Amino acid sequence: MTGHLAEIVPDRYRAPGGQDTPEQVLKSIVDGINTGNIDALMTLYEPTAAFAAQPGSLAHGLAGVRSSLSAFISMKGTLDLEVTRVLEVSDLALVVGVWSFTGTGPEGEHVKLTAHNADVLRRQSDGTWRFVIDNPWGTD
Repeated sequence: MTGHLAEIVPDRYRAPGGQDTPEQVLKSIVDGINTGNIDALMTLYEPTAAFAAQPGSLAHGLAGVRSSLSAFISMKGTLDLEVTRVLEVSDLALVVGVWSFTGTGPEGEHVKLTAHNADVLRRQSDGTWRFVIDNPWGTD
């Protein structure tokens, strides 16, 4: 095994937007949430990644990330995201953007969320990028 993601992850689990740049990873998040593809989304995270499920509150590890992403997917909505800045140093990137999500809550109520994201990604040994910290709430 050479360790390249394309060789070890079947297509049905691979995020459609790609992982060659930090911007592509964020596009893959949008694609994965909008299509409800949780398995593809999980390929975008390091095993010890964390997801800010609420401002200032981190869900740790892949189980926490999966649970947080599943909450978005369960609302069967649409995520729009614009990357506004990428700051790269060595194998780390800070990705900042603005996003909005519209969907349906558990009681059938209309849900509209908006925020600025501030995410940390790391370049992997195969050249792809993955989330270390997925913080959809930015500095809120």
